Amino acid sequence: MGLHIGFVSTRFTGADGVTMEAGKWAEIFKECGHECFWWGGEVHKDSSRAMVVLEAHFLHSENQKIQAEAFGREMRSHELTQRIHDFRAVLKQKLADFLHTFEIQLLVIENALASPQHIPLGLALTELIAERKIPTIAHHHEFYWEQSRCAVNCVQDFLSMAFPPVLPTIQHVVISSAAQEDLAHRRGVSSFVIPNVLDFDHPPQPDWEKAQELRRQIGADFEGKLIVQPTRVIRRKGIEYAVEIAAALQDLGYRLLITHQAGEGDPEYAAWLHRQAQEHGVSLHFLGTHVADPWAEVESSSKPLTLWDIYPHAHLITYPSLYEGFGNAFLEAIYFRKPLVVNRYATFVRDIEPLGFDLLIMDGYVSRRLIAEIREVLESPERRETMVEHNYLLAKRHFSYSVLRRRLNFLLMNFFGMEV
Repeated sequence: MGLHIGFVSTRFTGADGVTMEAGKWAEIFKECGHECFWWGGEVHKDSSRAMVVLEAHFLHSENQKIQAEAFGREMRSHELTQRIHDFRAVLKQKLADFLHTFEIQLLVIENALASPQHIPLGLALTELIAERKIPTIAHHHEFYWEQSRCAVNCVQDFLSMAFPPVLPTIQHVVISSAAQEDLAHRRGVSSFVIPNVLDFDHPPQPDWEKAQELRRQIGADFEGKLIVQPTRVIRRKGIEYAVEIAAALQDLGYRLLITHQAGEGDPEYAAWLHRQAQEHGVSLHFLGTHVADPWAEVESSSKPLTLWDIYPHAHLITYPSLYEGFGNAFLEAIYFRKPLVVNRYATFVRDIEPLGFDLLIMDGYVSRRLIAEIREVLESPERRETMVEHNYLLAKRHFSYSVLRRRLNFLLMNFFGMEV
């Protein structure tokens, strides 16, 4: 008999890591005979299995006001406390409606009990789980202590209570060994590591008709050479290094494509990248629309591009991030058999690099050695083929759906007495 599993987050839409990993987990659960349901402020899933609660979105006006007052100061007004509790009560009732409507037997909380983007939601979830004692997997992607904006705040009591909460029916899941250690050290909480994964047992099937749409959006000769930076435009992604790499390869005719919108999260950084590209003579293009989640269940009338439509046409993937919880773009580049430039961010050094992938390694800056290695790979089909096939087979062993299936089965059997 399958379970009714409820996924909860501030949103399930777009191509962010939280949304995409939730889609993969749901795919595994459904393959095993369970039914998945969705709750959030924006949900691009089957509407008959989803409950959209606008107040749950982190961009909701009331939540943004709370965020503005909660961080960057150390004194909290009584009015802010009351507003948080009032908003918590609204969300708690809507969560209770979700549990009742879909007869939820297991909750999967996607990052809403780790990152305090929505404090009232975290509090509502904590109270509801404590009262109902419902079995819960808290899937943590990024904790508040990893975010510099949270260093100064006036809501430490709430952060300690709900980000994450320590309750007997919650099993905590993290995406790296460093996060596992941090959680144990800071909160005395044990957790289970489940890395991000992709379906390496089934290679991608590109939609070549979307090539026309990609050509239209970037306004380029489709046979043109593309360096793709498949990330959001935020500072920790280190996109300036991708610009530097593109500048060093100008004589080979490469242009740089950034998959996400310019300025959506950090307009000042996006504007600076534009200037950097101009000064270095780099042809830089930001896709002008939201890049859709490949696991979305609701088709947009505009049929937006997904990352799966973009990767096949890249000649080189740049991933010079300064920090990542795990690194979806790393796996995606390997899945599409593309050469990858990757910076040695902490999780990569600890959990990925020792596995033996054949990569173009950047260690904090763009060196002459790195540019020479990139040129060798781009100009040698034999070297490139050897590299990408080796990486695909290695990723299939360590980061495939079969790994996720085994770990979810272990988790449910050992902590909840349930079977995947």
